Amino acid sequence: MLSRLQEGDTCLDLVLNHVEEAVQVVNREGITVYYNQVAADMDGLSQDEVLGKHILQVYPSLTLETSSLMRVLETGKPVLNQQQTIVTSTGKTVTILYSTFPLYRNGVLIGACDISRDITKIKELSERVMELQAELLDSKTSGRKKTKNQEMGNFTRYTFNDLIGSHELMVKLKVLGQRVAASSSPVLVVGETGTGKELVVQSIHNASPRKHGPFVAQNCAAFPATLLESILFGTVKGSFTGAEDRPGLFELADGGTLFLDEINSMPLELQSKLLRVLQEGVLLRVGDTKLRKVDTRVIACTNVDPEEAVRKKELRVDLYYRLNVVSLRVPPLRERKSDIPALTSHFINMYNRKLGRRVTHVSEETGMLFFAYSWPGNVRELQHAIEHAMNVTSGQVIELEHLPAHLRQLNNSGTDSESMVVKGEHSLPEILKNVEKRCLLEALQKSGGNISKAAVQLGIPRQTLQYRLKILGLLQKYNS
Repeated sequence: MLSRLQEGDTCLDLVLNHVEEAVQVVNREGITVYYNQVAADMDGLSQDEVLGKHILQVYPSLTLETSSLMRVLETGKPVLNQQQTIVTSTGKTVTILYSTFPLYRNGVLIGACDISRDITKIKELSERVMELQAELLDSKTSGRKKTKNQEMGNFTRYTFNDLIGSHELMVKLKVLGQRVAASSSPVLVVGETGTGKELVVQSIHNASPRKHGPFVAQNCAAFPATLLESILFGTVKGSFTGAEDRPGLFELADGGTLFLDEINSMPLELQSKLLRVLQEGVLLRVGDTKLRKVDTRVIACTNVDPEEAVRKKELRVDLYYRLNVVSLRVPPLRERKSDIPALTSHFINMYNRKLGRRVTHVSEETGMLFFAYSWPGNVRELQHAIEHAMNVTSGQVIELEHLPAHLRQLNNSGTDSESMVVKGEHSLPEILKNVEKRCLLEALQKSGGNISKAAVQLGIPRQTLQYRLKILGLLQKYNS
């Protein structure tokens, strides 16, 4: 049977490409030998990217223990009607309902077959219905309505599918984030300003068992020490002038998640109290003598190197080690420039809806400039650049002239030490062409000369990469 699949049974292929289920078959070693088009569409991959590759290579979020195909190959027993959330190699998060069967020939196990269906939307809709039912019940019993700001029932809106990007660093971040979400351990998220740390934090919360609980966020740099203490831990009447019996954010987030941004800005004396809550699960309201138990998961963020913050005595070393049980680094945009086209398209679509515009794409020169720039403000800076351009353009294409002034004047600014050093005899198009060439060559080198893999790394269609290679006179060298 497997030899027939490997040779390509045309009739069977026609049938399996028209069913609603995704079908994947692996041989005894875990190598994919059949993969229908439904599976390819569900995973956001091409059949060529999966066939002939090991199952764990294609799905980085899976392990020998969590992959049903590998488990069936190990035990020889079927796995029926199971639900699982996976992250594909393109960074897409998918929830599937699947059954996996062993394949025997003459009593000998020769492979396994997985039949699955994408239920991501169904799962989201069912959860939303449950949330609406809970809100309706609460409004009936309390006599008040929920606010419309509760977009997911807990004042959050982002999931892992809102983290745009298929670069290896982003895929790893999503995979680890999904795994971390299942526990209640503290998490430390590290990343420069504008990289999207809060998106990661909200995604962890909404992928966790606490997703129906509260999500409470607080910037630790926003208030002085005395006020921040009462905000976090609460107060009792008479503890200071005007104080009332009020719960703090820890109690308000009980059963859910408390997001503490800029944790290194929290005064050191408060950090010791935070450490106690993390270690013992109890707190004292300001002015109180009664210990209160809380079940609140803490996710902290910092935009500076936490070890540097420890050296500067901005962060207690014991608190750092307690928070650093799980550490997630959100990469800056300059380290994942292959995601720029996908991010650009996402922001164009977003502002088309908000501003009522019909912009379709950026010009070739603008796209090259985006690749050349170092983006010190990261994804947020790119978003603001797109928003600026779409406010001033009247056409369907974003040209260089529509960009903010600091981007238009890059050839004179000398701010990007890596790629914006402009020599008098070179024009901006020449510089951008050289930068583009270097980016393409680096992607091809990492992919071993495979154009399809390089296109995935760069976040562009294979045809676009082939066209750019042709323009740069490199296509014949890498055409395979």
